[in-house]
Amino acid sequence: MTTLGAGFRNGGVSYWVESEGRPERRLPLSGSREADVAIVGAGLTGLWTAYYLKRARPELEIVIVEKDFAGFGASGRNGGWMSAKPAGLFRHYARAAGAPAAIALQQEMFSAVEESVRVATAEGFGDGIVHDGLLHVATSNAQLTRMRSSLAVLRQEGWAGDHLVELGPAEFAERITVAGARGGYWTPHCARVHPARYTFALAQVVEESGVTIYEDTAATAIGPHTVRTTRGDIRAKHIVQAMEGYTCGLDGQRRRLLPMNSSMVVTEPLTDSELESIGWRGGELLGDMAHNFSYLQRTADGRIALGGRGVPYNFGSSFDRDGRTSQKAVGQLGVRLLELFPGLTETKLHHTWSGVLGVPRDWTAGVTYDPSTGIAFAGGYVGHGLAGTNLAARTVRDLLLGESTPLTSLPWVGHRSRNWEFEPLRWLGAATLYTAYRFADRREYASGRATTHPAARFATVISGRR
Repeated sequence: MTTLGAGFRNGGVSYWVESEGRPERRLPLSGSREADVAIVGAGLTGLWTAYYLKRARPELEIVIVEKDFAGFGASGRNGGWMSAKPAGLFRHYARAAGAPAAIALQQEMFSAVEESVRVATAEGFGDGIVHDGLLHVATSNAQLTRMRSSLAVLRQEGWAGDHLVELGPAEFAERITVAGARGGYWTPHCARVHPARYTFALAQVVEESGVTIYEDTAATAIGPHTVRTTRGDIRAKHIVQAMEGYTCGLDGQRRRLLPMNSSMVVTEPLTDSELESIGWRGGELLGDMAHNFSYLQRTADGRIALGGRGVPYNFGSSFDRDGRTSQKAVGQLGVRLLELFPGLTETKLHHTWSGVLGVPRDWTAGVTYDPSTGIAFAGGYVGHGLAGTNLAARTVRDLLLGESTPLTSLPWVGHRSRNWEFEPLRWLGAATLYTAYRFADRREYASGRATTHPAARFATVISGRR
């Protein structure tokens, strides 16, 4: 098991925020006011929405309210995967609007990665983005079977041709040396980012364009043309709700999205010999095909950052806002790091943190707008928000401006998921789900069989992903 470094830190939002340094705190709302557009949440959904609205209509008076600081939530804590994987289930979108519409959404997700990188470069904060794509690895026979089945499905969903490149064990090892790799695949549609640096820079660009960001201002309720906060009410023609996993803090919306925990660890800088042992020279992102999956990046300063679900859900939708991670989750992540890279036995962990992502009951994101109340909603990205937020924001822009565009015809527009169950049912469901997934992973490794364990099939059914 990996050991903890002398200065090991638990919580404090994230390593990304710690390494970048928090910007000077912005002033809070100082009383009730009016605006053209009020955005609740200064994460990437809210910031991108303000960015695109202000460029389309410079005259609009736009305000953003944020309980903590811009980038405090998932936008400043995530794994740094700017991935084109859609924020939802293809089959749900296809069932509602047809396969061509679902494929169109996938094509727009490809474009969202390119657009996000383009804007960052144009606005002067693209230097740290590395667009080397994404690798997935199979480390058991069952994972390899599952991967090949997944590739066949993905190709039918718009990933045909050069969008996906299958790799044999030797080909995979030329990119990264992962213990027990049976094979894998690569897609070019992913970029590595430093989440806090990226979000902080976008917030500055948005603010410089004339948008007002109020920090230390907690929204408590959203109603027709009104945002109620702890520091006064905001009246606006348009309201944009962009709180993702923190949605449960609003009156009447406790069960709308489940705040699922995702935890991360980051190592101390690797030595040259350690880096050589894993052969990870590029900026590719790395994920595995386990049910209880892991996601990794090699950071620009020579560390490995690894994330996973850890303890996925706390009873009553509670979570530690500062991001403290349970020792159990830290241990699980440390074990997984060594399973993938046995040569890192002397590597120490530097920092751990946790955050919450917003999960709809059907695991499928939605973008909605009600002209009668002026309320727009975007979220439920199920962990795929770095590019999804950009596409959602441009879609919200078009909806608010009353424009009929290809984006407003995408199948996630108007999609509404039913609420999660009351407690203790949702806690029991989430706990059972990941217990079953972890058990299935262990049995698949132990048996060596090429088929998915029944426990994982059961978990997928009860999760609502089918």
